[in-house]
Amino acid sequence: MNVSFSTSSLSVSNSRTRLISFRETEQGDQKSSEEWKTSTKLEALGTMEGELAHLLSTSKTEKLAHNKTELSGFRNLFARFLRAKPTVDWSKIEPLPEGAIRPYKSLGTVSEKDLIAAQLRKLVVVKLNGGLGTSMGCKGPKSVISVRNDLTFLDLTMQQIQTLNKTYGVDVPLVLMNSFNTNEDTQKVLKKYANVKVSVHTFSQSQYPRINRETLLPIVKSLEADDNECWYPPGHGNFYEAFHNSGLLDKFLADGKEYCFLSNIDNMGATVDLSILNFVLNPQSDNVAPEFLMEVTDKTRADVKGGTLIQYEGRLMLLEIAQVPKDYVDEFKSISKFRIFNTNNLWASLSAMKRVVTENQLEMEVIVNPKHLDRGLDVIQLETAAGAAIKSFRGAVGVNVPRSRFLPVKKTSDLLLLMSNLYDIDNGSLTLSHQRSFPTTPLVKLGSSFDKVKDYLGRFNGIPDLLELDHLTVSGDVWFGKDVSLKGTVIIIANHGDRIDIPPGSILENKIVSGNLRILEH
Repeated sequence: MNVSFSTSSLSVSNSRTRLISFRETEQGDQKSSEEWKTSTKLEALGTMEGELAHLLSTSKTEKLAHNKTELSGFRNLFARFLRAKPTVDWSKIEPLPEGAIRPYKSLGTVSEKDLIAAQLRKLVVVKLNGGLGTSMGCKGPKSVISVRNDLTFLDLTMQQIQTLNKTYGVDVPLVLMNSFNTNEDTQKVLKKYANVKVSVHTFSQSQYPRINRETLLPIVKSLEADDNECWYPPGHGNFYEAFHNSGLLDKFLADGKEYCFLSNIDNMGATVDLSILNFVLNPQSDNVAPEFLMEVTDKTRADVKGGTLIQYEGRLMLLEIAQVPKDYVDEFKSISKFRIFNTNNLWASLSAMKRVVTENQLEMEVIVNPKHLDRGLDVIQLETAAGAAIKSFRGAVGVNVPRSRFLPVKKTSDLLLLMSNLYDIDNGSLTLSHQRSFPTTPLVKLGSSFDKVKDYLGRFNGIPDLLELDHLTVSGDVWFGKDVSLKGTVIIIANHGDRIDIPPGSILENKIVSGNLRILEH
């Protein structure tokens, strides 16, 4: 019995020993694997630092300080890229705390003109102006594309600020953050506003080297090489550091400014909102003024890829689709679980911005953007999003704003809506027409024949009446005559080799048009 017991004990003991030994081996393997990854990353960082030092040695003396600042910023971004986990831990996402996202209607309104003027004197308006119009077939900055009545995004923005300044007797400055792609053309365009009473300031965001995807080293070999394809602007998350480095942040603080309102220049709904301004400068008695406010709005089927706000590791965080593990992408796109998305209309305290930049407290997730260059090279661009800074600011909050504050123009289908009678224009501001009986905008899908602005304009002899439209899909070789009216759901499909001409004065209501319809001149 004793032998049996001891044999049994020995058996258990041996199995435990084997289990412990296996676990130790597994932990040892994991440890050595992690150590290998760490040493590889350190090696990659060291090699990059050596390459950047070589690049800096090619700089002209007068540009040395600027280039050193730029390459230092890039080095820090690259180091964050090496450290970062590509996706979030889905199990760590917590429910948003109460009050994290406030309804817009809860903010209240301000009517006293003197109070509004006093608050406006503390504001700086910043527009992100680094994008080109190439995706819509246009040359130069996207901000010079005509939106309505031959007025460009920049024209409308200037009108908005000028009207605000005249109405309240203030001087709200307009700041444009350009990129090296748009700066020169923007400076030329600004000359035409010499008589417009708006104080305009510009600065350029950083210019970082593209990285060879295989070697993880810059593809540029000299700072003096004239080769723009080797460089890229690192996303609008670069705003905070570039604004600080430009000297404008310190200038506006010295001028008594307290907050900035940042938005994309192609979002025609991003006008200065007096209720939000009052909220950030004069919070309700039970609240501390938020250092950062993100405007969010309800998701629709068109917005399922938009970034959303979550609570993660005890802080508000902007979650972009690139950070979502593959198994959870459908859940991320769910309108029922993640009901809101980021409009990229952001309000930030200037003094807080100064603190997070100078004390290196900015924590923004790195977005890896792969590109294939015309020269046949595969590269990556490391970028950040401005909204991702939300977790670096104290008391950050979201406000669920009406959809009317999000009117971006990314495609010609967006342009069609803004050019139509769906919107009224008043002093640069576009608002949904009161003649439309319901407050939602139609869903419009234009085929590839309409992708470029020139082709899109050529296919419309006049912009149709869209006041009663719900849904429009157009595909193939389709042309529109003057005074066309589209109502309800309209689908127009010209198959390959066919052409459809919608006759002048046509009224299409809940119609599907397909096949071949040609109107010939005689």
